Amino acid sequence: MTPMILASTSAARKSLLAQAGLTFASLAAPVDERALEAPLIAAGEPSESIALALARAKAEAVLALRPGAVVIGADQVLDLGGRRLVKSGDRAGARRQIGELQGRTHRLVSAVVVAEGTGCVWQHVADARLTMRPLSAVSIERYLDEAGEGIFGSVGAYHLEGVGVRLFEAIEGDYFTILGLPLLPLIGWLRARGLIDQENTP
Repeated sequence: MTPMILASTSAARKSLLAQAGLTFASLAAPVDERALEAPLIAAGEPSESIALALARAKAEAVLALRPGAVVIGADQVLDLGGRRLVKSGDRAGARRQIGELQGRTHRLVSAVVVAEGTGCVWQHVADARLTMRPLSAVSIERYLDEAGEGIFGSVGAYHLEGVGVRLFEAIEGDYFTILGLPLLPLIGWLRARGLIDQENTP
C-alpha cells in the first residue's frame, strides 16, 4: 500500500488520524511559515488563501523528501476581525491573545491538502466561529495557571479539547476543523481514492 505521511508533528492532528484508524508516519515540514505568509498578508489575501498556501507548502515540502508517498498537509489560521493571530509563544503572549479574544467572536480557518506524484492533488478548507465569554484580568490569570505552558504553542492560547473549552459561550462549526484538520472530507477523499479500506478504517 502507498505510504501515507502527515506533514506535521502536531499532537492533535496525529491523534485525529490515529483515532480514525489510519496508518501513517509523521514528519515535520521544513517550511518557514512566517516568511511564506508575510507577502500574502501584505497583499490582503483572505484567511482561506493563507491557510491553503501554508498547507500546500507543507505537503509539497515533505513530498519532495518522500517521493512516492501520499502526503497530508494542514494548517490553521485564526482570524479576528480580519487580523491574523499566530501562536502566543509564552505567557505574556497568551495573556495578550486571551485579552483580545475575550468577549468577541473569531474564526478558525483550517485547510488540508493532499500531495502525491508531482504535487497537490486535492484540497479542502473549512471554518468555524467561536465566541469567547467576557473575562476579567483575574479570570485570565487563573485560566493561564490551570491551562499550563502547552497552550503557548497553540494559536489563540487555548485547547478546546482541554480546559480552554470553559472560555467559550458559543461555537459554530465542525469540531475537527476547530482542532486544525477537516477530517471527514479528508477521509472521504482517501476512501474514494482507494487509499484506505476496511482493514484500517472502522
